[in-house]
Amino acid sequence: MTKLPTKGPLLSGKGWTAFFVALIAVCALAPMLNMLVPEGSALHMSDYAVALVGKIMCYAICALAMDLIWGYTGILSLGHGLFFALGGYVMGMYLMRQIGRDGNYKSDLPDFMVFLDWKTLPWHWTFSDSFIATLIMIVAVPGLIAFVFGFFAFRSRIKGVYFSIITQAMTFAAMLLFFRNETGFGGNNGFTDFKRILGIPMQTQEMRMTLFALTGLTLLGFFLFSKWLIASKFGRVLQAIRDAETRVMFSGYSPLGYKLTIWVISAIMCGVAGALYVPQVGIINPGEMSAANSIEIAIWAAVGGRATLIGPIIGAFVVNGAKSWLTVAYPEYWLYFLGALFIAVTLFLPDGIVGLVKKWKARIKAPSAGRREAQRSLAAEQGVEASALAPLAVDAKGARA
Repeated sequence: MTKLPTKGPLLSGKGWTAFFVALIAVCALAPMLNMLVPEGSALHMSDYAVALVGKIMCYAICALAMDLIWGYTGILSLGHGLFFALGGYVMGMYLMRQIGRDGNYKSDLPDFMVFLDWKTLPWHWTFSDSFIATLIMIVAVPGLIAFVFGFFAFRSRIKGVYFSIITQAMTFAAMLLFFRNETGFGGNNGFTDFKRILGIPMQTQEMRMTLFALTGLTLLGFFLFSKWLIASKFGRVLQAIRDAETRVMFSGYSPLGYKLTIWVISAIMCGVAGALYVPQVGIINPGEMSAANSIEIAIWAAVGGRATLIGPIIGAFVVNGAKSWLTVAYPEYWLYFLGALFIAVTLFLPDGIVGLVKKWKARIKAPSAGRREAQRSLAAEQGVEASALAPLAVDAKGARA
């Protein structure tokens, strides 16, 4: 009887060490460098750096979500920017209600509604003043929309480039909808000028570091969850669907439930990332649903290395770190760089940065492994020669005696 492979540890010893180093850096080191180290010191972490790293960690969550569906399930989505923006809009609605009468028009309604001569809040703003309801909606709204879309798409067996095009069309349609003033989402300007969260001013250094640490903890938590999920039976079926979906069906598994589940999980992760992004950046508008933003998420996963989990996180930091520098130094060439990077990775680094590092390590180990193999062969030959000469030595001793 064939035995199933035994389930290994969630992380290796080195993996747990790196995880706890990242945990300490997010929860202790970064706050200390920002709040305790003087601004004139070379070790000081500026407020700009805090905001930038916090934003990139939100992007890294999206890249991790993309890896679950593209790297491990073979589903390329070009519409994940929609789920990211939906989570951001839900959080933005709560933050707009927290402004209260501190707006320009001194009204209980958000300023843009007063400007448009609205008299009451739209129905979809009903529970936006409750933080608990907001947390529920951050998960429920992207998850529900992903479920409805995914159910009909996967049931119709839409795959490959056709699925990618449909997801991008869905995101573009949502962007056009949110641009309209009558939908109650702020139109072209979206939501901004946030004041408080849970009644606490948002512009304080303590709140900024709290949001930073919460984002880092969420990223690390989603990483562990993804590792557990992929190592489970569910994860093995996902990889089988990616490699040979027809065989999976002939084996008695229905791909619909598996694909729909991981699709919804991925969408929820992006929604949570969007909700963490908005209070740190201070704005949310329909531009977050643009096609370019969704394509960038796929680029982060490809650059870092698909089906590795850690690769997309690295890719998000590398690409967005380069973007933050290039948009200042060479703003007119940034989009050309992004396109060239995606083409170069596709042609020359199909396994991304992580794959390149693995190949580099394998090349380093190859000569040493060859030397060890040669030494073992030489020792074996010497052992054979010694065993062959042993009887002669015995006879020589007998002759001398």
